[in-house]
Amino acid sequence: MDTVRSVETPEGVQLELRIAGPVARGLALGIDVMARSMVMTALAIPLSFLGESGMGLLMICFFVLEWFYPVLFEMYFEGATPGKKALGLRVVRDDGTPVDWTASVLRNLLRFADGLPFGYQVGLASIMMSKDFKRLGDLAAGTVVIYSDRVLPPAKLPAAKPRQVTVGLNPREQRAILDFAERTEAWGEERSTELAGLLTPMVGTTRRVERLLGMARYLMGER
Repeated sequence: MDTVRSVETPEGVQLELRIAGPVARGLALGIDVMARSMVMTALAIPLSFLGESGMGLLMICFFVLEWFYPVLFEMYFEGATPGKKALGLRVVRDDGTPVDWTASVLRNLLRFADGLPFGYQVGLASIMMSKDFKRLGDLAAGTVVIYSDRVLPPAKLPAAKPRQVTVGLNPREQRAILDFAERTEAWGEERSTELAGLLTPMVGTTRRVERLLGMARYLMGER
């Protein structure tokens, strides 16, 4: 139940946001609830010896954890509470930019409405009716929960002389050439030659694999 949505930044760059569905978000919420419960239990034990003063301090701690826990984590930890971090999720604005204070506070204040009448029934209904899986807080704040992009390790390419790319390639075409170069050793010479033949208009009819490997080296910044 996850979708991919393309957005264009003010600089004209196309981004693909992988929207998180209700299952992943529910699991993240469960982890956050358990984390807050553990903190409250740890605080309740020593504060119980302080009588009414301790109870008052415990209520203050409960208020802070309930209302400021998600906001502070979203603002200082790249839009992710511990639960979202564990599931590889984070909160961003609709245009893919980082969430700001106003949006974070608003979306979390409306958690009360999303939780009505119990068990987040209103929030779940809103998520299921929204194409971007937004609860009421997300709709009001203009935010969305997405999967964080993982940083890939540098590609390991076979040895080849860098060959300048003379045709315009979009990001997917560039990624395809790099993927080809990374996998040639696993495929073997025969399979690599067969696949390189699909790009004859780009690389010519001879030494196609060598040409593609050189283009991959060029795309990686080698000159």
